[in-house]
Amino acid sequence: MLTINSTVIPHGDEDLGDNLLYYDYNVNHLLSLQAKGMTMEDEGYISAFRSFEGEVYENYIYEKLLRYATNEPEIKSFIIKGPHKSRTHAQSDALSVSWKGQIIYRARHKEIGEFDGLLFTDKELYFIEMTLVKSASNLKKRLRKKKALLEVLFPRYTVKAVLVLNEGATGTSDLPPYASVWFTKPYSAQHLLDKISAKAPKAPMIAVESDKIAHAEEIKTASFKYYATLSWMTRSLRAKNPMDWEFFSRPATQRYHDIYTKIYIGYLNVADFLSLAPDLVFENSSAKRVIVGIEKDHTGGYFLTYFIRHSGKKLDNVTLVNGVSKVVKKDPLGITLTEMNHLDKMMDESFVLTLEQHREIEKKLATITHK
Repeated sequence: MLTINSTVIPHGDEDLGDNLLYYDYNVNHLLSLQAKGMTMEDEGYISAFRSFEGEVYENYIYEKLLRYATNEPEIKSFIIKGPHKSRTHAQSDALSVSWKGQIIYRARHKEIGEFDGLLFTDKELYFIEMTLVKSASNLKKRLRKKKALLEVLFPRYTVKAVLVLNEGATGTSDLPPYASVWFTKPYSAQHLLDKISAKAPKAPMIAVESDKIAHAEEIKTASFKYYATLSWMTRSLRAKNPMDWEFFSRPATQRYHDIYTKIYIGYLNVADFLSLAPDLVFENSSAKRVIVGIEKDHTGGYFLTYFIRHSGKKLDNVTLVNGVSKVVKKDPLGITLTEMNHLDKMMDESFVLTLEQHREIEKKLATITHK
């Protein structure tokens, strides 16, 4: 098993030169706050700085990993990104590097997975997650999705995760067995912000030379048709009344569930849904039905979630707890709206759920758990 930790990767960025300055940063807002005289004493400035620092930390660790990978015999290849690669536009239905230098996977024109780093050995594929979060507990859902996607794209590899966190981060004892953790010394990006704000001249980029370098767009992946698989899942789940629980529990189904984050089982008529959520008020809505999905929670359970399309690009995600509704407005350009477009075309009247079927599914979900 590959070992990546502080004993094999030295602390400090002296060996990186000015490489970190060659990455893209969303720093304009932070610099505008700085120009207004705001400092770490101001809450708004702290939030902007922490976001910037998270970006820098990811790039700092990536630079360290590149140097480690070139000298580690077990690593056979690693995907190059950021300023180490010429800018290209991301490809659809393929692993590629976006214009901003991120390793991503897209379904058609929608991004469904992003990876901070990818390393290959003979039999294992490691995805790297670098983050400055104070608790790793909320990362489990994100890890499940990335692992599941890579298992579909690279079925011959055993997929594992490496989390890189600052010392003091909690929640690591709850992580799944495929995830290992590397703790780093506390990291500050203030020195980099000082250089950016001063528009200091940059030393030439230090290129990493290795025959292990791999380009994402040249790596062959297994076929994964995002929307065709979504249709197959939905039809298969409703093959029995009210739902095919044996199909639902299959490992392959659960893997796809992790990729999509929610799976869809049909729809309720608006009037029936409002009887479940009497506190909801629809204004200027043309919704005629409510799509019903199943999500996994962090504790091992499942819950029902509802999607209401009020107009072309106005979509609400509703959850119900003890008859009280919580509404989250979805991104009008996001993947969920694209999924709704697809489901609206494929779900005929055979996918309608009665309130009795809804109650039966809800009751059954309360009795089962996931890993």
